[in-house]
Amino acid sequence: MVECATQKHMSTATPFETQRLVSLDVFRGITIAGMVLVNNPGTWEHIHWPLQHAPWHGWTPTDLVFPFFLFIVGVAIPLAFANRLESGRSKRDLYIKIIKRTIIIFAIGLFLNGFPYFGLAEYRIPGVLQRIAVCYFFASIIFLNTKVRTQVAITIGLLLFYWFLVKFVPAPGFAAGDLTKEGSLPSFVDRVVLGKHVWVLGKVYDPEGVLSTIPAIATALIGVLTGSWLRTDKTRYEKAAGMFVAGAVCVAIGWAWNSFFPINKALWTSSYVLFTGGLALQFLAFCYWLIDIQGYRRWAKPFEVFGLNAIALYVGAGLMASLFGEIKVGGTTLGNWIYQNLFASWASPINASLAFAISFVLVWLVLMWILYNRKIFLKV
Repeated sequence: MVECATQKHMSTATPFETQRLVSLDVFRGITIAGMVLVNNPGTWEHIHWPLQHAPWHGWTPTDLVFPFFLFIVGVAIPLAFANRLESGRSKRDLYIKIIKRTIIIFAIGLFLNGFPYFGLAEYRIPGVLQRIAVCYFFASIIFLNTKVRTQVAITIGLLLFYWFLVKFVPAPGFAAGDLTKEGSLPSFVDRVVLGKHVWVLGKVYDPEGVLSTIPAIATALIGVLTGSWLRTDKTRYEKAAGMFVAGAVCVAIGWAWNSFFPINKALWTSSYVLFTGGLALQFLAFCYWLIDIQGYRRWAKPFEVFGLNAIALYVGAGLMASLFGEIKVGGTTLGNWIYQNLFASWASPINASLAFAISFVLVWLVLMWILYNRKIFLKV
């Protein structure tokens, strides 16, 4: 069930990262704010390129948002579960919590997919929250039952296994290694398993599909390994340096792998996992050094507010966006009416679209700050 809780930050340092990491909350807040920003332009016809996904192969800043969030989900697993195990909680209790949380997050994702009409004939089953739920489940189970070396081996194994499948196992009617929208093995699996219950555009594949969830679990596991690193007895400077160096190695390997297994978000290729996971490691290292080590926190307060209520923000923004597209005002949708009258009336279409998106985020910042001041933090 959804819970309301209050959080208190401890200021004293400890050998292990048993206290709440403000840098992780800020990283989560920056990521979820970016997700809301790119999902809610004034018009989809006019968007600055950094706020668009790459057409297929390649990447833009927008393509970093989802893997960053999955990475953060992974980081939080050791920080939460290790303390509970050390305090005497049984694994059975944690398994129950994991299953409940997985079901709730998956169900919320299904609800958002159908809102407000819930037409079952072509109801999309995959989605962002659904993938988060599945990756959280498997990453949690792996963490609770394996050591760090095994987790490293599983992560590498998942990436190599997925690469082998996509490059050497052909989809019927297509050549092995076909990485097109229609011909890739993950696209074929989505069409066979999910049928019409995939992403609405073309019904050819789903960007959060079945087979591509395998490497997405590896993204979460990179986060799990990072969370375990943060709990070691290394100094905070050593932890920050270790994350940055590990991130650089992952970026380099991912970029090299890109030459024969292209970076691709929709297919969630193995090169994409390492490249984005490496960048996530480096960005967390920077936030950790700046906020938790150097103590520069004031600039990050809005993102901390977002980060402490990330699920509430994502769900609320999704519902509002759906209503903006359904409520009619003056012969058009409410969202388009706001865009045309409040933004397009004084700015060029592309800048008006950006101003709409920024204003959308700021409205939710006010709402989340109200919850923050009342110490209401919605969790699942």
